[in-house]
Amino acid sequence: MFRKSMMRTFAAALGIVAFAAGLAFSNPGTGTGMSPDDALQKLMDGNKNYVENKLTNAAMSDAATRASLSKSQKPYAIILACSDSRVPPEIIFDKGLGEIFVVRVAGNVPDPVVLGSIEYAAEHLGTPLIVVLGHERCGAVTATVDSKGKSTGSANIDAIVKAIKPNVKSAAKDCDACKGEKKCAETKKSEFVECVIDANAKTVAADLTKKSMILKHLSEEKKIKIVAAKYDLDDGMVTLFK
Repeated sequence: MFRKSMMRTFAAALGIVAFAAGLAFSNPGTGTGMSPDDALQKLMDGNKNYVENKLTNAAMSDAATRASLSKSQKPYAIILACSDSRVPPEIIFDKGLGEIFVVRVAGNVPDPVVLGSIEYAAEHLGTPLIVVLGHERCGAVTATVDSKGKSTGSANIDAIVKAIKPNVKSAAKDCDACKGEKKCAETKKSEFVECVIDANAKTVAADLTKKSMILKHLSEEKKIKIVAAKYDLDDGMVTLFK
């Protein structure tokens, strides 16, 4: 009797999960009507404005725009960026209210809450583009390299380091600056850190569809595009990774 009761409970639980998954996939947002490539071009055009000191985003941040967006939003790009104060996506892409859906966390690494935020924009708002944006001289990545596998003294910062750590090994293997260097993290630390930053952004972008069933589904349906990029603190340029 107990066994049958447990089986019924388990079956009901599975039904709820299946229903929730079906609901997520069957209730896509109306979207922006913009293709992922067009969205990416708008971002890069905005970055060009920023680099050339020709910002236009004030026109998209006035009272009229605010009023028009008070009931709904249709951002055309999701930006997963680092929390670094020098890397505000709205400014470096020259965007105003309602244009981009920004998720920021140190090291631009996704936990379940971050993934859920991205899923919300991609699925329910119909946003067609996801950009994972790393940046030059990232403090979170530098802390990971400096930790050398040891605790930073904070369990919370350790969680960030743990997420970035696998890229240290891959960077040591693939970094051009480290060819022939056995202790590249020490002898060429600044170059090595940049290689880890690059590897981290690429890995996060590649893993989004592995960690999210919703993003995987949308990607397979060609409804979203995911790219990795890097922001240069010195010249302000955003470079897309291939």
